[in-house]
Amino acid sequence: MSTVVFDISVSIDGFITASNQTPDEPMGEGGLKLHEWIGRDDANRQYMEEALGGLGAVICGRRTFDHSIKWWGPNGPSGPARRPTIVVTHHAPDTAPENGVYEFATNGIHDALDRARAAAGDGTVCVMGGANLGQQYLAAGLLDEISLHVVPVIFGAGTRLFENLPIDHLQLETLQVVETPAAIHTRFRIVQ
Repeated sequence: MSTVVFDISVSIDGFITASNQTPDEPMGEGGLKLHEWIGRDDANRQYMEEALGGLGAVICGRRTFDHSIKWWGPNGPSGPARRPTIVVTHHAPDTAPENGVYEFATNGIHDALDRARAAAGDGTVCVMGGANLGQQYLAAGLLDEISLHVVPVIFGAGTRLFENLPIDHLQLETLQVVETPAAIHTRFRIVQ
C-alpha cells in the first residue's frame, strides 16, 4: 500500500502563507519565498527529482487548486511528471484544463484518499497545499509521514500550519534531514 505524506513548505515561525493574501498574491505578500528552494541549486533539484521519482498521486484542496492552476496548467503540481491530482472540493469547477491530470473528489478526504491510492499504485500519495486539508488528514489518522521544507524566513503573520489541531500529543520519528542554504528538508514518520 502507498505511503501517505503531508508535504508542505513552512516559514521558521510556522506559516505556510504570508499575510495580506489576494487573488494576485495567493501566498500573501512575499509568500512565494516559501517555494524559492525548488530548483534553486543542485541539492534542491536532486531532492525534488528523488521526491518526484517516488510520487504516485497528489491530493490538494480546492483553494490551492484555484490559486495555483494558472501556474500548474494541465500538468498539475508535479509538472512534466504529470502525476494524478485529486482535488478535495464540495463542488467540482465548471471548467478544468483540457487533458489535465485533475480529478475532483466531492465526498470528503476519505474519498480523495481512496482515489489517490488507486491512482498511485505503490507510489507515494502526497497531501499538499492547505493547512486545513493537512490538519484534516492528520486529525483523521490518515497520514503516515509529514514532510516539511523549512525556509529561512520569518513572516510574523499569515496562515499557520498547525493551528487548532483537534489532537493531543503526536509522537514523530525523524526519517530524514537534508540541509541546503535555501531550505531544510525534514521527513517524519507518525508513530501510531
